[in-house]
Parts: sequence; C-alpha cells; structure tokens
Amino acid sequence: MPVTKVLSVVPVADFAASTAWYERFFGRPADALPMPGLADWHVTEDAWVQVFRDADRAGQSALNFAVDDLGAETAILAGRGVRVGEATTTTKNAKLASVADPDGNTITLIENPSV
Repeated sequence: MPVTKVLSVVPVADFAASTAWYERFFGRPADALPMPGLADWHVTEDAWVQVFRDADRAGQSALNFAVDDLGAETAILAGRGVRVGEATTTTKNAKLASVADPDGNTITLIENPSV
C-alpha cells in the first residue's frame, strides 16, 4: 500500500477557538479550509494536521512533532502565547515537552539527537 500523505485529524469542540489557537501554534492561518468545520495546516509536503469539529471526540488525540531545537521552538511558541510544559530528557537523551490545545489534545515536541 503506497501512502502519499499522512493527515493527522485533531477533533475539537469549539472550531473557532481551536482554529485561533492552532494559528498561534503554527504561526500562520490554515493552509486550507476545505469544508465547514475543517482546517488544514500543511506541516510538510506530505504531512498535514487537520483540525476538525467533532465534539464527541474532542480532547482525545495526541500529535508528536520532531524538531531540531526544542529550546528555540518553545521560545517561539511562548512568544505567540502558547506555553509549552517543562522539558524532560529520556534515557537516550531525547528532549520532550508537551502542550495541550483548548480541548486537551496533546502536542509533544521532540528533539532527538540520535536520529
């Protein structure tokens, strides 16, 4: 099965509030609004994050983003009003820090020097 894109769907209850939060998180408006209640951010050419109105499933998803410099990214996010939790280090020296969107969906930023 050749996969051409990965689309991560993040269910949210309040679409307007969540879209505003993800605009701050990504530092830009959505790349596409393909239908009511759906906003797409094209994180890479082949990986998209879709924020989707689905109150029944809101707050139940988790995303992991690999970043080159966790400290720099958390500082950028703090400047946009997105407060990431304290960083922890794994036994293999990867650094992790998480933040929750308004519904409680979790995004973890990972700096992994072993990759």
